Amino acid sequence: MVTGGPTMASVARLAASSALRAATAAKQTGPRLADHWEKSVVDDIFSFAVRKQTGVSLKYMLDFGSKPIERQLILSAQFLHNELPVRLAHRVAELEKAPYGLSAKPYVLKVRDWYVESFKELRSFPRVRDSADEEAFTSMLRKIYHRHRNVVPVMAMGVAELKRELEHDVGLGDLPEIHQMLDSFYLSRIGIRMLIGQHIALHEPQKENHIGLIDTTCSPGIVCADAIADARMICLREKGSAPEVGIYGDPGFTFPYVPSHLHHMVFELVKNSLRAVGDRWEDSAQEAPPIRVVIAEGEEDITIKVSDEGGGIPRSGLPKIWTYLYTTARSPLEDMRGGGNGAASPDGPSVLAGYGYGLPISRLYARYFGGDLQIISMEGYGTDAYLHLNRLGNVQEPLP
Repeated sequence: MVTGGPTMASVARLAASSALRAATAAKQTGPRLADHWEKSVVDDIFSFAVRKQTGVSLKYMLDFGSKPIERQLILSAQFLHNELPVRLAHRVAELEKAPYGLSAKPYVLKVRDWYVESFKELRSFPRVRDSADEEAFTSMLRKIYHRHRNVVPVMAMGVAELKRELEHDVGLGDLPEIHQMLDSFYLSRIGIRMLIGQHIALHEPQKENHIGLIDTTCSPGIVCADAIADARMICLREKGSAPEVGIYGDPGFTFPYVPSHLHHMVFELVKNSLRAVGDRWEDSAQEAPPIRVVIAEGEEDITIKVSDEGGGIPRSGLPKIWTYLYTTARSPLEDMRGGGNGAASPDGPSVLAGYGYGLPISRLYARYFGGDLQIISMEGYGTDAYLHLNRLGNVQEPLP
C-alpha cells in the first residue's frame, strides 16, 4: 500500500475549496483598481509591486538611530521615500487579488484605497535633499500613519462579511489562502508602521534609554507586570473578579526591544488565560488557581511562558486559534458598524478581542523581530503559551 499521498477527504476538500473560490470570484462586484484610479497610477503600482522589498533588523534601527543627527534623518527619509512605495504597492496588489471575493468587499476596498492614496502621496513627493525636505516628508508620514490607524478593524469587518457568506458552504479551516494572505498583509503592516513610527519618533523628545520606539533597556518583568495589570483590570470590569497572576524569574535583566509590541503580546496571552481560568472555575467552591508568568533569560532568546489551569484546548481545536476566521469571544464589529468607536484603535492585538485576531497577530509581532509564539495545551487541565523573543536583534524583517 502506498502511503504519504493525499487522502480522499483532503482531495475532496481541495476540490470543494477550488470550486468555491471560482464561484465567489465570479460574483465579485467591487470596483477594480482600474475602475477607480487613473491608468498611470495603476501602472505605477504594479511596476513597484514586482520590486524587491528591503528588510531591516532591530540592531540596524538601534545603530542608525543612536545619534539622530540631521544627516541621518535625511538618510532615513530617503530610504523610506524609496522603500515605502514598494511595500504599499505589494499590499495593494495583494488586496486586488484576494481570494474568495474578499477583494470585492467594501471594507477591503476602503483599505485598498487608503494604501493607494498613501502610495500616490509618496510617489508625488520630490526627492529628499535637505533638512527642509526631510521635515516636510516627516509631516506627510504623520498623515499616512494616521490614515492607516484603523486598517485592522476595517479589514476585520470585510473578513467577517466573507465569513458569514462562506461558513455554510465550506469548513473555515479549509481556506488556507485566506489565512496566508492575511498573515502576509498584517506582517507587512507591522513592518510599515514600525518603520514610519520609528522615523517619526526620532523627531520627538527622546525618553530615557530610548532610541525612537525601541527601549534599549526594556525590562520584560516591568512590561509583563503592566500588561498583567491591564488584563486583570479588564477582567475585573467584565467579570467582577480576576484570577491572580504571579511573575517568576529574574526581574532585573533588560534587553533592547519595542515595549509596546511586548505589552500587546503578553496582554493577549494573559487575557486569554484569565478568561479560560475564570470560565472554568466560575461555579467552583474552590478558589481559581493562579496564572504563572515565567520569564527566562537565554543567550539568544528571552522566553516568557504564560501557564494556566483553564481546562486547555482540545487537540482538534488548536489549529483554529491561529486562523482569522475563528473566535469564541463576543465580537465588537457590530458596535463599529453602529457608529461606535471603542474598538477602532488597531495598533496592537490588545484591542482585537472578538475579531479572532489576538493570537495570530501576536505571533506575527513575535516573528517580526525573529521570535515566535507557540501554544501547548493539555485538554482537561490547562494551556502553556511560550513567547520567544530574539535578544540579539540581528534578524531582518521576515518580509512577505
